[in-house]
Amino acid sequence: MDVGHTAEPASCGMASWYQHTSRTASGEMADPDSLAAAHRKFEFGTKVRVQNMRNGKTVIVRINDRGPFTKGRILDVTRAAARKLGFIKAGTAKICLETIP
Repeated sequence: MDVGHTAEPASCGMASWYQHTSRTASGEMADPDSLAAAHRKFEFGTKVRVQNMRNGKTVIVRINDRGPFTKGRILDVTRAAARKLGFIKAGTAKICLETIP
């Protein structure tokens, strides 16, 4: 069974955004304008629906990197994803995420 593409129950926690332009852990070049994210365990290529719990905005991102490495955070998203989720200025947001099969 391919765990990275099997629906998993939603998990909630803090997310932050980053603007890397170097290589990601998956080997691709980071693109701050893409809808991508870093997660500690999900397989590269996994699609994840992310919802900002403060404003209800959602976005679907593709996991292409590892992280976050800050304690208490469960996801790092690109600048473009943070913009769609509405937390560019705040820097972090309480989110819930679930994988998309």
